[in-house]
Order: sequence, then structure tokens, then C-alpha cells
Amino acid sequence: MYNYTNNLFVDSPSGERRPSFMAPLGQSSTQMALRGGVLELECIAEGLPTPEVSWYKESGDLPSSRMSFHNFQKTLKIADVMEADAGDYRCTAKNSLGSAHHTIKVNVKAAPFWISAPRNLILAPEETGILTCRVSGDPKPQIAWSVNGVPIKDSPKDTSRKVEDDTVILSDVQTGSSAVYQCNASNEFGYLLANAFVNVLAEAPRVLTPPNNVYQVITNNPAFLDCASFGSPIPAITWFKDSQTSILNRDPYVIHNNGTLEINVAQSLNSGKYTCIASNNLGTRENHVYLEVKEPTRILAQPEYMVVQRNRKAVFECKVKHDPTLIPTMNWLKDNGELPDDERFLVDTDSLTINEVTEEDEGTYTCVMNTTLDQDSASAMLTVVEATPTPAIVYEEPDPPTDLELTDQRERSVQLTWIPGDEHNSPTQKFLVQYEDLLHQAGVWHNLTEEEGTKTTAHLDLSPYAYYSFRVLAVNHVGYSQPSRPSRQYRTNPAAPDVNPTDVHGVGTEHNNLVISWKELTGLQSNGPGLQYKVNWRQKDVEEDWLSETVANTSKYVVSGTPTFVPYEVKVQAVNDYGNGPAPEAVVGYSGEDVPMSAPESVQVLVQNGTLAEVHWEPVLTSMVRGRLQGYKVSYWRERSLHQAEAQQEEQQVLLFSGNRTDGRLPGLKPYSLYTLNIRVVNGKGEGPPSPNHNFETPEGVPGPPSFLRIKNTDMDSLTLEWGPPQDNNGRLTGYTLKYQPVNSSNELGPVEEMMFPANETTVILADLKYSTRYKFYFNAKTIKGSGPTITEEAVTIMDEEAMKSDQVDLATQGWFIGLMCAIALLILVLLIICFIKRNKGGKYPVKEKEDAHQDPEIQPMKDDDGTFGEYRSLESDTEDHKPLKGSRTPSNGTVKRDDSDDSLVDYGEGGDGQFNEDGSFIGQYSGKKEKDTHEGNESSEAPSPVNAMNSFV
Repeated sequence: MYNYTNNLFVDSPSGERRPSFMAPLGQSSTQMALRGGVLELECIAEGLPTPEVSWYKESGDLPSSRMSFHNFQKTLKIADVMEADAGDYRCTAKNSLGSAHHTIKVNVKAAPFWISAPRNLILAPEETGILTCRVSGDPKPQIAWSVNGVPIKDSPKDTSRKVEDDTVILSDVQTGSSAVYQCNASNEFGYLLANAFVNVLAEAPRVLTPPNNVYQVITNNPAFLDCASFGSPIPAITWFKDSQTSILNRDPYVIHNNGTLEINVAQSLNSGKYTCIASNNLGTRENHVYLEVKEPTRILAQPEYMVVQRNRKAVFECKVKHDPTLIPTMNWLKDNGELPDDERFLVDTDSLTINEVTEEDEGTYTCVMNTTLDQDSASAMLTVVEATPTPAIVYEEPDPPTDLELTDQRERSVQLTWIPGDEHNSPTQKFLVQYEDLLHQAGVWHNLTEEEGTKTTAHLDLSPYAYYSFRVLAVNHVGYSQPSRPSRQYRTNPAAPDVNPTDVHGVGTEHNNLVISWKELTGLQSNGPGLQYKVNWRQKDVEEDWLSETVANTSKYVVSGTPTFVPYEVKVQAVNDYGNGPAPEAVVGYSGEDVPMSAPESVQVLVQNGTLAEVHWEPVLTSMVRGRLQGYKVSYWRERSLHQAEAQQEEQQVLLFSGNRTDGRLPGLKPYSLYTLNIRVVNGKGEGPPSPNHNFETPEGVPGPPSFLRIKNTDMDSLTLEWGPPQDNNGRLTGYTLKYQPVNSSNELGPVEEMMFPANETTVILADLKYSTRYKFYFNAKTIKGSGPTITEEAVTIMDEEAMKSDQVDLATQGWFIGLMCAIALLILVLLIICFIKRNKGGKYPVKEKEDAHQDPEIQPMKDDDGTFGEYRSLESDTEDHKPLKGSRTPSNGTVKRDDSDDSLVDYGEGGDGQFNEDGSFIGQYSGKKEKDTHEGNESSEAPSPVNAMNSFV
């Protein structure tokens, strides 16, 4: 009986025994595991001493991330079993007398699992669609198709439907043939069931992206312009910039499958209007969007580190440059938080002011400039120092420490002391201790440790086999002091290495070698003379001893004669004259790769439409890849157009599908063409051989735009149109469509006329057009798949001379002309009246004019000692003095003649009825007492007429 507690047979005689297996029995056994489940392998061995059990896989690596050992490694468990876990597993029981082996052959079976489930289809009438139900499993699953819940074999016969194992091909579908297809894949371990909806729909394109969207992006960032669309058949998306330049799918533009236009690195020249056109054989829709490329936000003047005395003012500047069309927002932060709610903090457009600073204001201040698209930030520290009684205090770096001494000297440590220098009004914040190794790097100083500014002693940990000198620097808020004078030299004794090399890697550069590399130790890490590296390697999961080689003054070692791309365990240990370094850890590397030996098989091409095909293949076996699988390279090229007999092979195109792929899509094909492709597997070393060339044809598509549209022989009511066929027919041309319509002077469009032409025509004469009218023409070609892009042109018919003559009329009889002349005359009259009023307000009084014209020597000037204005008396004195005013004429009869003008004042005196002008001025002749003369003589003054006023103004 076996005692599991003591690992020996109870009734075993005394003495040691070689290991043997109690379970499983024999040299080998078989075990089955299910994909996705847990594989549990167990080997129970007996022997004395108790044997140790180990496991390895003969044809590959153990999955370290999914495996675990139990019961003292007697049990191996592998979780989430995969097909790659199949193979031979060997368990070995070993003690000092020998070893025993048992091989367990593991077969992995699998319930059905998806490779690619069938996807829903939206097809247009007469289109072709493919439903694929790709599954895998062991045993190979059986595929059964149903339509609308009824097995296909029992459903009504449909000539447009063809079933080929895991594929259903729907050809030339018609409206009303929408259905739900079910795929059932099953084997003895389970089944899978998936539904796919096939909707046959004829729908003209619709653009789902809202019109006139404005996209904003910062310079040198990617821009994405959306053009989501829907239609059946699936609309083709074409982009134009500024409605003129066609955008191709190449740098700097990328047109994605969903219609989105990507500009990899947007620049200011990319700003503008973009038009996306969605088209299928049922119609065309367009949408306009706008791109604005903005300048980035940049902080030009950053805040600077400040040292401010308490109760003084601190000002941080933060001047920013940003795009003028973006609204900036300036935020200030203190220690990455909000500013204190304190009225001492004043935020301006480009600065932060802190009044009466205190110690609590110390910290890091950050200005953050945000716009709707980007931001920039900059920070600076504020240090507050005590206010000094006098402004003469100067802050400087501290003086260097002095009197360095080494005490408490030990094998791996020493204590360093020093005396601080003058702080120069700023407290010492810390001391920096540096060392120089005169043995390995003379003249180079390295930072060793830092101590607080209040300490004058440092405990220094040292390395063996070094000639140390030390120095100390003091630091305050102003900066670093000069270094102190070096201490005396201190030498440490040699010892074995404390560390091993780092960055150990094992990588093959040729198919039969392994290059082991590492980072060498520094002189200080060597710990002694005679530094060497012991390199160890062995093939992983193979029972063999470690191989080793000792090298010096190098950082790599090449192992030759290795198998191609197999895993190795490698480790590197440091060794010197005083011993070995610590036991190194093993890392896993791989020997060199070689080019793959075989090509993918079972290549199939499923043509989706005139510009897209889907290629499928069987992957290459891992053993034939002979390296790290990079992917599969599909090379394809256009042999010729199907309407041309001669070959016109174009440049080969290459697509690399990364990883362990089994299918890929070939975009950008030309309709109605013959293509050839082959596939290679790619690893880190290179490419494998190509698969046999596989030919496929693309169906017809819509044609390209006509090569030109010219307008000739323009007449009053006719013109001639000429055109050229498209450069890319993309099928058999069935004809051309011409649409035209008149355009009036306000750019309004008239009714549309439409004409059809056969494919062999290139010219037409349009008659019965209106004279002197602008026409807009729309022209495109078409195939059986629909109409291609439209080109436009405009022309104007000639003016009819007789009509021109009949349109000429006498301007003098036109009402608008007469009205214009009347308005001008009225404006001139208003101007004359304004000039007259201005003259009366701003000129001399008429009385003064007559004085200057008719001087009377008998009349003496008035005195100004009675308060009169200038030469004239005040009105009060005139009521008592009846002398005539200076400049007036007095006839012999004592009467005074008044001015002829109705605007002048007449008699003035007590009880008189003198007249005033509109502006309140006195006009006419004045005296103490006047009477009207019934006879108006030649000497009466005239009122200024509008003509005279105008002449004076001029």
C-alpha cells in the first residue's frame, strides 16, 4: 500500500529505489481535452529518495500564462485549452538513483466555434450577395442552412440562390426576395446557430451628415470630415474641395470606407469648403461641409520664478498668442487648485498680481489658456522671504562648506562632516554631496546624496574597489554655492560583484544562431579587478544541461549551430577575481528565423462589387512559418480592361494583413477588369513563396465623367455641343444624357430639358433657344450600372439686333428721368436757400456796410465812455439822442428814407414799429427818431438776393 503522506511504500524494504510510476501505467497514455475547457494531467511516482516530478511538452512550449502545477508538481493544469495545446506531454520523475518517464498524448477536440458568422445584407435589385458561415471544430462541423425557419432543401426552389457548403450565393436578387437565413453548425460536442437578414431594397442615396457643418481643428492635427450616407446599392462617396478639385485617396487625404475624409496633418491651406457626393444608379446627393484650420495657442511670455519679501507685491506675466477667431479663456491655478478667494489676488488679461504677499501665498502658480480647441499652460514658483529693515540687503548664493572630514570609516560606508559657509541672508535649503572615483573615472564628479540644510553630517554608502574623494555644495533659493575643496582620498577593498548585467536578451540574427546580449557593468559596479561575464544558455523544455562561456570586455556572445527559431533560456552572471555575482535569473529568447517554406492554400476571391473584393485563404502551419508571424502579404494587379483584348498590366499593389489572418479586403479596384493576385506569408526574416496566381474579374460599374464638353457655333437661337467619351468606361457605354436649362439675370434656374444620345455620337446641334439667354448644360455618360459623374458648362446665345433697337427709347419721355431731374432742381433750390441764410447769419450788418461806403465827415465818432459797443451807442442812449446813426444819410427836410428791402428795420425810437430780421439782427438805418419817406430814392439799401448771396458764397 502506498503512503501519500510519506511518499513511500509502507511494506517496502529498507534501501533506496529508482523512481517508477504508479499512475498512469506504462510508457505512454492518451487523454482527450475539449477546446475552452481545462486539461488536467497527473503523474504519480514512487521511489526513495522521493523523486521530483517535472513536465515539458515535446513539440512546443508549455503555455506559461495558462498553466499551473499542483500536488508537488504531480498535476499539471492548463486552462482555456486551445488547439495548439495538443501534443505529447512528458512527465519525468527523478531522484539520485535515476529517472523514469511517461508520455501522455493529448488530443484536443472542439465544439463548433465561429471563424466568421454570416452578416446582414442590404442588396439592391439585380445585385449579388454572399452569406458566409465559416466555423471550425473537431470533428469538422456540419453546416445546415434554413430560410425563414425552413431548411433550404425543403423551401421553394429559387434560381437566384446557390448553396455551396458554408456559403450561400444570392445572384440577381429581385424586390420581394427579402428573407431571414439561418446557419446551423454542429458536431458531437455542440452546435452554433446564427441569423442573417437579407433585405432587398432600391433606395436612392441619402446623406445623413447634417449640411453645412463647420469642422475646426488646430494646425498639424488630423481633421475628420464626415459624410455618412445610406442607399441601396451602397452609394459611392466622392469628395471635392471648393467645388473644383477632385480629392483622391492619397496623401494628405484618406477616404475611409464609411465616407469620412481624413486629412492626416491639417494645414491652413486645407481650410475651405468641401463637398461630398453620394451616388448610386438611382441618383446622386451632395452635402457641403467647411473646414477651418486654426493657429495653435501658445504662451509667448511665461511667468518666471519670483522671490518676494513679505507684504510686497508679486506680478506674474502670461502673454499668449492664439488664433484670432477663437475665444480664449485665461485661468490661474495655485498648486494645481483654484486661487484663494482673496481680494489681494487680481487677475488681468495677461497677468496675475498678488498684493501684500504672505507666507501662505508661497507655491506654484500656473496660467492656463484655454480655447474651444486647445490649451497651453506655464508655471512658476513664488517664494516669500521675510521683509528686511533696510533695502540694502542683497541675496546671494551661499559660500561653499569648509573643513570636510571623514569619520567612522568602514568596509562599505564612511561618515562625512563639514562646516557650512555664509548663507548671505537666504537660509540654506540643502547640501549636495558628490564623489569622484579616481580609479575608474578620474575628473568626473557624480551626485551621491542630499542632506537637509540644517545638517552638517552625511552617512555615505560606498562600493568596493573604488578610490573616493568627496565634496559638498550648499543650496539656497538663489542657487548653488561653489563646490567645497575635495576631502582626502578614501579607498575601499575589492569584493565579489553585487549585481549582474541587466537588459539580457536572446535574439537570433541568422537562421542557425542565437545572439545573447546584455548591458555591461560600470567600473564602480565591478567591485574588483578581473571583471568577466559568464554566459549560460540551453534549449527550453528540453532535458539538457546548461552550456556556458566566460567572456570579458564585451556585451554580447553568439551561439552558433542552433535549430531555426526555437526557444532558449539564457542568463548572464558577473564574475571577478574575488568571486561570482548573485545567481542570475533566466530569460527566454529565440534563435534566428528563416524565410517561410510554404505558401497559403485554398485561395478564394469573393467579388463584392466593381471596386471591392474579399480574398480568403488557409493559414500556413506554424512549423512552416519558421519565425514570428508578421502577417500575410497580398499582391494584386490589373491585367487589362475586359473590353480590351490586349493586356495592359498596371503597377502591382500590395496589402499586408497583420497577424494570423485568413481573409482580407481589396479596395480601390477598377470595374470591368481582369485582376491577378497571389499571397505570401511574412515573418521577421522575410517572405515565403507565393501562392499560385489567382485570376478574378470585377463587374461593370458606372463610367467616369466625359473627357470634355465644348460649346461651338453660338447663334441667336442655336448652338453646337461636342463631347468626348470618358477616360474610364468601367463597362460598356450605353449612351449619354444631356440636361440643360436657362438662367436669368438673378441666377434663377428655368425648366430643365433632357435629351438622350447613343454611345457612338459625339456632337449635337440645339435649336429653338431664346436669344440673349444664358444656358447651363449638364452632361454624363452611362452604362448598364447607371450614370457616371456629371460635367457642366454654360453658354449665352447672341443678342437680336432688331430687339435691341426696339428696346431703345427716348430718355426724355421716361418717367424716372423726369423725376430725377425734378429732384436735382429741388436740391439746388434748397442749397441756395441755405446759403442765403448762412450769409445773413455770418456776414456784416448792412448798416456797417453803408457806413464804410458813405463816410460823413460831419458826424463824429461816438464815445465809448458811456458804455456803448464799439462805434455805436446802446439802444437806451438812442432813445434820448436824436442824432442820426453814423453812416446814415439825412435829407434837408429832416426825414430819413428807409431801405428798399423788406428785411431791414425801419424806424426805431420810442413807440416805433421797427422791424427785425429772422436772425434778430438790425437791418437798415437807425436814428433817435425816424419817419418813413413815402418816396424811395436811389440811396435806399437793397436786400441781398439769392443770386447775390450765391455769388458771395462762391
